Amino acid sequence: MTRFRTLLIVLLAGAWTPVPAWAAPEVLEEVPVAKVWAGHPVGFCLLTNAPRQYVAFYDADRWMTVGMRTLGEKGWTLARLPERVGWDSHNSITLVLDDAGHLHLCGNMHVDPLVYYRTTAPGDVTSFQRIHRMVGPNEDKCTYPQFLRGAENELVFTYRDGKSGEGNQIYNAYDAKTGKWRRLLDSPLTDGEGLMNAYFHGPVKGPDGLFHLCWVWRDHSGCESNHDLSYARSRNLVHWEDSRGNALPLPIKLVGCDIVDPVPAKGGMINGNHKIGFDSKNRVVISYHKFDENGITQLYNARLEDGKWVIRQASDWDYRWWFEGGGSIMFEVHVGSVAPEGEGRLAQTWGHAKLGGGGWLLDEETLKPVGPYKRPASHPATLSKVTTDHPDMQVNWRADTGENTGGGTYVLRWETMKSNRDKPRESYPEPGMLTLYRIGGD
Repeated sequence: MTRFRTLLIVLLAGAWTPVPAWAAPEVLEEVPVAKVWAGHPVGFCLLTNAPRQYVAFYDADRWMTVGMRTLGEKGWTLARLPERVGWDSHNSITLVLDDAGHLHLCGNMHVDPLVYYRTTAPGDVTSFQRIHRMVGPNEDKCTYPQFLRGAENELVFTYRDGKSGEGNQIYNAYDAKTGKWRRLLDSPLTDGEGLMNAYFHGPVKGPDGLFHLCWVWRDHSGCESNHDLSYARSRNLVHWEDSRGNALPLPIKLVGCDIVDPVPAKGGMINGNHKIGFDSKNRVVISYHKFDENGITQLYNARLEDGKWVIRQASDWDYRWWFEGGGSIMFEVHVGSVAPEGEGRLAQTWGHAKLGGGGWLLDEETLKPVGPYKRPASHPATLSKVTTDHPDMQVNWRADTGENTGGGTYVLRWETMKSNRDKPRESYPEPGMLTLYRIGGD
């Protein structure tokens, strides 16, 4: 198979959320926010809800900080919260607005008690108040907080209860009229039975109106122990089924779940690098990597065809990425999801430690590469260049999680050192500027 070495800028590290693509990108607006911590990467949040815009980040002294501005203005109103990040790159911040206009914030958690704030005044970051319990039980060992909208546009919150290798996924739902949370699911979504836990991509609401979810099971803190790529779907996030439409009793366990690919532990598959996409017929395609029969890391696409999973190898690489141990991992391979590109083709991008960034066009019927693909640039190339005079630095991006009614697309940019397995450093750079950009093009 031909190796495509298309020159494509892919942010291998620190790209917490994929940045959308624009043609002929140019900076339409540049707004400095504040100096921020630069000793290690951790996810920030950007939320636009015209006429206001919100940011959440760790400031120069590592304190969790929330800011707001009126669109078109340069000044920010900032509020520091009594939460301080250590060295853990898992401790991302997530921010959302409910139907009554109140802000909800979670973050700075990695197997920690729930850190949850809500505003007492709609849309006012200066009115954040700590809520010590959301529902009550299973809130002492929280990780990976995520807000999303359910089938009826209800506000949903999900997180892992427990630790790597021993955790369950919890779902809550919010009533904006009463200001109270409740369990959306009577039991956890998944249960590793004390032997493993699930690492998810999704839920992703597909063009078919269903929520799609894929995950790998991990036996312990060592990332080499990931195994058994799995799948489930739901119409309402409450009742779940497998790819054949059979109801899945909750909690979903390894035995009896829908296994896409029974990749064994130490088989070259890692959590956080499996992605859900769709072809032009709305069929689910799950993209991931694992070792081939020669122990080489390859990219695979698994598609749901007539109620069964068909797996096809896309790459023909000659590099083996071996990973093991715990802490935040610097990925040497990045997998992008597939998307229709017209004329019976699917587009897919990837990143590779040896080959750099690349992409290909896949024949939609065979899922085999038929030509190179170059994603349009998401921003001017100059913004991808590190400007901090300190070793081991990277550029981090955060895409907008809200809705913007104006022209262009908003992103956050900041520079940090690369991840360090969540371990302290003796030397690190001075705080750098967090900057908001509005980027567009013709």
